[in-house]
Amino acid sequence: MTKLIVGLGNPGDKYVETKHNVGFMLVDQMAKSLNLTFSHDKIFQADIASTFLNGEKVYFVKPTTFMNESGKAVHALLTYYGLDIEDLLVIYDDLDMEVGKIRLRAKGSAGGHNGIKSIIQHIGTQVFNRVKIGIGRPKKECPLFTTF
Repeated sequence: MTKLIVGLGNPGDKYVETKHNVGFMLVDQMAKSLNLTFSHDKIFQADIASTFLNGEKVYFVKPTTFMNESGKAVHALLTYYGLDIEDLLVIYDDLDMEVGKIRLRAKGSAGGHNGIKSIIQHIGTQVFNRVKIGIGRPKKECPLFTTF
């Protein structure tokens, strides 16, 4: 069996520490804990690291297509390796959950997340395993009122 663990985020130094990259961050931590390094694959448009865990080949993936086109890499990898949707796990941020909260889902809509929209569009189903990590919505600034 083979598994595909995909973290969503945006590539480049500009986005490294941003909260929308929590998918990348978690996949980075998983790979680091296994002493894995990522290699860029131009064909799949992704940074990929792999290993065997409990007799299964596991690919850790960070699409480099930017969030809105994440489905391109996911679909290409699923197709190339002949994987079933059940072999896919996607990790991504959720603005509507409180910071640090984690939710596991086996299916659902994109909920406004462009990376998930792209994956659903490219693989043709909303039924795939997900780990949603709460990042909260930015606090709105209160306008400064001046008394005249």
